[in-house]
Amino acid sequence: MSPSTAMARPLRPDLSLIAGWIAPGSRVLDLGCGDGALLAHLQDDKQCQGYGVEIDDAPLLACVQRGVCVIQRNIEEGLELFGQQQFDMVVLSMAIQATKRTEKVLREICEVGREAIVSFPNFGHWSHAWSILRGRMPVSREMPYQWYDTPNLHLSTPRDFEILAHKLGLAIVDKALLKEGRPVHGLASLRATQAIYRLSLR
Repeated sequence: MSPSTAMARPLRPDLSLIAGWIAPGSRVLDLGCGDGALLAHLQDDKQCQGYGVEIDDAPLLACVQRGVCVIQRNIEEGLELFGQQQFDMVVLSMAIQATKRTEKVLREICEVGREAIVSFPNFGHWSHAWSILRGRMPVSREMPYQWYDTPNLHLSTPRDFEILAHKLGLAIVDKALLKEGRPVHGLASLRATQAIYRLSLR
């Protein structure tokens, strides 16, 4: 039994959807990979190979325990240690809102990967507007921080992200808008709590 199999747990619904967009045998780079759950799943179930990049010590240790190859690095310092188009897929899950140089990060992930998957909390959810109308900053499962301790720097709606992707010359290959891990269709930009995009260079 591999280390990752020994620690296997069901994937979060959003990570399960992301895994479904990744072909078997792909070379994957998971930026801000957390405890390595996605990469461990891809290694065991889809025979993918790749690396995780994580800055914090505790999740880094969890990756090692799962048998995931991980590098300790701040992704905003650059991805020059990886070659052009070295990976079939680069994943940035629920982390882009915490980046300072968001445009730079997006450009670089689409240079080192043939495609990229980016997910983020949807700041356009109706409950966030309601919180602001009541004079309070929003707090939700996807954004569980108070205004004074949040790591989130750049909050976005799906439409905002699509405009930025177009500006950077990125094609949207696929997208999913989720609420509590389930796809949302009608009035999705107001009802979804999370957005996931699959991107490629045009």
